[in-house]
Amino acid sequence: MQPQNRKKYRRLKWILPVALLAGIASAVAVRPGPDDWSDKLIKALQIFNTRYPQEKVYLHLDKDYYAAGETIWFKGYVTIQGLPSIQATNLYVELLDKNNNIVQKKLFGIANAGAPGFFELPETQKAGVYQLRAYTAWMLNFDPAFSYSRTIEIFDPSKKTSIPSDSTAQDFSVQFFPEGGNLIAGAANNVAFKAIDNNGYPIEITGIVKDGKGATEATIKTIHDGMGTFEVTPNGPQDALQAVIKSAKGQSKTFTLPAAQATGATLKLYNKGARIFYQAVPANASDSSMNDMVVLAQMNNQLVYKASLNAGEGRISGFVPVDKLPSGILQVTLFGKNGLPLAERIAFVRRSDLLQMDVLESNVSKEFRKKSTVVLRLPDTLQSSISVAITDADAVPVDKNAANIVSTMLLTSDIKGYVYNPNWYFRNEDPATLQALDLVMMTNGWRRFSWEKIANNQFPEVKYPYEQGLIVKGSATQPNGRPLANGRLDMIIKLPIDSSSMFAQAPINEKGEFNMSNMVFPDTAYIYYQGNDAVKKGVDISVKFDTHFFDRATQVKIPYPLRVPPPVDNNSLKLFLAGASEGNKVNRSINNKTVYLQEVNVNAKKVKPAETTEKRYASGMFSGGDGYSFDLTQETPTAFNIFQYLQSKVAGLQITGDMNNPSLSWRGGKPGLYLNEMQSDVSMLSSININDIALIKVFRPPFMGGFGGANGAIAVYTKKGGDNKTPDPTIKGFQLYKKAGYTVVKQFYSPDYSVKKEVHALPDKRLTLYWNPNVPVDTLTHTATVEFYNNDFSKRFRLVVEGITEEGTVGRLEQEY
Repeated sequence: MQPQNRKKYRRLKWILPVALLAGIASAVAVRPGPDDWSDKLIKALQIFNTRYPQEKVYLHLDKDYYAAGETIWFKGYVTIQGLPSIQATNLYVELLDKNNNIVQKKLFGIANAGAPGFFELPETQKAGVYQLRAYTAWMLNFDPAFSYSRTIEIFDPSKKTSIPSDSTAQDFSVQFFPEGGNLIAGAANNVAFKAIDNNGYPIEITGIVKDGKGATEATIKTIHDGMGTFEVTPNGPQDALQAVIKSAKGQSKTFTLPAAQATGATLKLYNKGARIFYQAVPANASDSSMNDMVVLAQMNNQLVYKASLNAGEGRISGFVPVDKLPSGILQVTLFGKNGLPLAERIAFVRRSDLLQMDVLESNVSKEFRKKSTVVLRLPDTLQSSISVAITDADAVPVDKNAANIVSTMLLTSDIKGYVYNPNWYFRNEDPATLQALDLVMMTNGWRRFSWEKIANNQFPEVKYPYEQGLIVKGSATQPNGRPLANGRLDMIIKLPIDSSSMFAQAPINEKGEFNMSNMVFPDTAYIYYQGNDAVKKGVDISVKFDTHFFDRATQVKIPYPLRVPPPVDNNSLKLFLAGASEGNKVNRSINNKTVYLQEVNVNAKKVKPAETTEKRYASGMFSGGDGYSFDLTQETPTAFNIFQYLQSKVAGLQITGDMNNPSLSWRGGKPGLYLNEMQSDVSMLSSININDIALIKVFRPPFMGGFGGANGAIAVYTKKGGDNKTPDPTIKGFQLYKKAGYTVVKQFYSPDYSVKKEVHALPDKRLTLYWNPNVPVDTLTHTATVEFYNNDFSKRFRLVVEGITEEGTVGRLEQEY
């Protein structure tokens, strides 16, 4: 598509409903129109689209694989109804282990539909398969299958080769998907299938379909990535069709196909590019109920086509014109006159409407520590937001299976089910590629809503409102237990990160509730508060602040099992692990020598615990010892309890499961637990407010200070009176509440070797040479300039650019030098 047409074309993208923030959860009655029963369905779709707009998230990572000690750099892209979600403010990102336990989680601020972020992996990070999950609060109201998740593998840099997987593909399974949803007796039915191994990856199969008498009805052979189709005509509902399948490894299994139906109808689609032809196939042409059917097609929850069908008059087919629609998934549903779906099929509309980017000019130097420049060219008709990563093309493995911004936003974010190597379907528009893409449509479901439910006013329950900034809410009660009705909460809000402060007031309603929204602050806010009623200031009250869902200790439910990633090329992996190991040595050298990197703006220098605090709390066998000390009087922890705080901080200590009742393991056994040097247990320690803790000492095995210390010990000390003072003694008569804010995103380290600095004396072992989540685009020339310096060893470079335009078009550019 020509650039001058693209903007007009993309205007078909869905406009954000103005009612989004005003009445996002209100219920609206659906009434059928006087002339057409299908008006009820159309009205229901309009309400769903207006009240429950579709928000999506995608993370662009700097690399596909990581090693312990590295930093995961990423940028979150957020869209709503296919457009950049410029009103979104809060992006939640979690790193989960293979058991769905949260290892790290952070809140990042969204600006202009983008959110840069990072996770620092400690050198003690256990090697294995992990999952990144990203979402907004609004997305939690809907099926978790549509939240963003990505599997990544984290390696141990001390290992020089790949660790063999403990899961081997032995078994296999085949699923069958009749086109339209049902097999119709006496009619020719298209049936798609998907064959996968026990890891969930596609395999090649062959086979035949037999009827109840043993006669061969069809042959089966995979076309692409375990998928294919065949045609079969069941004689009747009693005709039990079976598929006899043989895998490429010689294993044989028999599967029973879904039973055929003697009533109802199915739906066939033929995707011809500019038009999508459809054909209804009634089970019984003489059935009068088939004389009043309707076909509705919708994309992104908006109706794009409607037609009435009458089997008695032979009107059972037609076409949906899609030449004016954007790329994406089209849902076509056939309804009976009772308003219930008879059959459904999804199709992919493929247009040449991606964000086109290329390299205008480049001067890439392969000499060590020399400067390189790459100039990117973007469309001159649209404003764009892009992120760029440049890595070592030899030492950094590439996951060909990893989804990118195009395949995520247009394909996998709208269907249920795992799509292997989704990038492959966007490589070109050859007939073989389009045929394989249609197989994905036939073997994966689309269920953002149920037609039956929305037509009967059964809309999703909104538990999580659309967030605008941070919220501080709660309730205030008087000493007699009654709410402080119609009073107010006076607040002095201080930000330690920049020493700024402000004054705020929160009205308290007749129920004693208060709510302050649209707050924006980094790191942590110290909120000093005082209750006032209509008569006097400084009223004696008890304030209970509500706990945000992100602050709770919960185990995440992932809709799909975690798949073991395919093996990494050993040559690349050796270089990668060697580079990561050397990089960790350099980082340790920087920390040990206290080399200050002015251009890095790193504040996370390891601080030794204050000796005076430990002396005031620890005594006897608990003083000194071999282990770790964490002085919480010198920091503002935002963890919800000590176990979440200690996760990944202590080498060898494993803390897994629900953080309210975690499983602890160190050297094969459970460490001893102590509270103020008295023996304690998990339930007691997990219930202590993290802000009430002064010191945590973790002793390496064995610990001889008490019973049960053969596997180490965790000693927790609650604050004494002197340590409970507010950080600001000048504020009197106020109580203190600490509120976690947006994560402060550190700056990616890009050395400038044109100037001499002390840090340049150290080896340069960077595997990611350049990362910029917000590359500035010149609005006059529509170009973006990227400059970076080489490290001490790279000879080839991989450039990856991803981005989105103001009209919602997404694109990706990958190039090697």
